[in-house]
Amino acid sequence: MCGRKTLTKNMQSIIEELAIDEWENSEDYSPSYNIAPGQTSPIVIQKDQRIVKKMKWGLVPSWSKDETIGYKMINARSETLTEKPSYQGLISKHRCVVISDGYYEWKREGKRRIPYYIFAPEKGLIPMAGLWSSWTGPEGNTVNTYTVITTEAKTTIRTIHHRMPVILNEDTYPNWLNTENVSVSDALFLLQPYAGNLTTHPVSTLVNSPKNNLPVCTQPADNRETLEMF
Repeated sequence: MCGRKTLTKNMQSIIEELAIDEWENSEDYSPSYNIAPGQTSPIVIQKDQRIVKKMKWGLVPSWSKDETIGYKMINARSETLTEKPSYQGLISKHRCVVISDGYYEWKREGKRRIPYYIFAPEKGLIPMAGLWSSWTGPEGNTVNTYTVITTEAKTTIRTIHHRMPVILNEDTYPNWLNTENVSVSDALFLLQPYAGNLTTHPVSTLVNSPKNNLPVCTQPADNRETLEMF
């Protein structure tokens, strides 16, 4: 699964790498080292242009009566998207890309859960496939929300966790966003385990708390702390 991620790059490098045409509320952007469900982060959607919108992590279907359902829908399994009522209506027109440059996963070692940071140092960003929805509350407030699509983990990640986010490359990124010309069946075919290189290392347990949004969260745990975690 994917329950915590990062976006530490500066805005200009993101705009250039993802060919963004418009960034709404760009003045609100700041790097984040520990993004958790329930928090907002930049998401790419495509209409006539590629637009970045701020959305809340945890998908709330438009028909839902309660916004709190989003905490149960932070991830969507790629294998069952067409079987779930919450996602069936979103695959054709509500595909999005979750901008990130790394994510955290916890490895079980006996009774302990060891946090690891997973990223692609040679690639920079690791855009994740997602779905989004617009929900209107009983008082008329509208909230845009999203979920991260997951797939089976590649071999190098499987020792940490059996699932991982669908990471898009230079070819699959524009096709996933292109809801006008890329059919649902073709889009689903894009949801494959990432074939590129990913780097992992254990990190400080500081990342366990979403309140700790610090650069040190992504850094390798020092030898002493690593021994203590084990």
